[in-house]
Amino acid sequence: MIKYFVPAIATICLAAPAYAQDDGSFTGAKGEVLVGYDTLRSGSSTDLDVADGDLFDTDGPDESIDGIGYGFALGYDYDFGNAVIGLEGEFTESTGEQDSDEIISAPFGYRIDVSRDIYLGARLGLKASPRTLVYAKGGYTSTRVEAAFDDQLADDGFDFDLDTDESIDGFRVGAGVEHLLGNLGLGANSYIKLEYRFSKYDDLSFDDEIFADNTIDIDLDRHQIMTGFGIRF
Repeated sequence: MIKYFVPAIATICLAAPAYAQDDGSFTGAKGEVLVGYDTLRSGSSTDLDVADGDLFDTDGPDESIDGIGYGFALGYDYDFGNAVIGLEGEFTESTGEQDSDEIISAPFGYRIDVSRDIYLGARLGLKASPRTLVYAKGGYTSTRVEAAFDDQLADDGFDFDLDTDESIDGFRVGAGVEHLLGNLGLGANSYIKLEYRFSKYDDLSFDDEIFADNTIDIDLDRHQIMTGFGIRF
């Protein structure tokens, strides 16, 4: 998707001088709306590589949960001239969910539904031009997931299922480009941005109640490409 976002951002950045000031400030409180591509990769500590005709008659597990991320962010930046530092907080939701029939770990299948994500962090940027900022960011993130394990073999003599709904903490790093659009009659400076983020969460761990001394860990990594439109007050 980034191949579509980059030309759009570049076009706006080149066209903006026709109606905006030659320079601007990144200082001030800000609010923005966000939307973009969201994928959460979930893999257990006992992944299976299976093929047609094997135990589960499938081409292999699909461990990616793809969807659309959307939400809003608030923050404050301070412009030092050539550099900008800032604090920001973000709340997003996702449409991503995984089919409950997808098999990840034999002899169980599990599903992951992605819910809200909260981020608190800081960013540091350098100006590529008076109105264009290139920045890196990092901080704390927490997502809420609903996970379920189900016994996939009806005749194995076991009847095991487990459902959990919990928050998982982690960290996020990212990088992006922000461009000031100038005053568009909204009473404040407007801007657009394009950002890539990677989030690493703590593992979801389950103690297997059927087989002794066996723990299944679900590893959660998130990749996002987000666009944003904001107003600096």
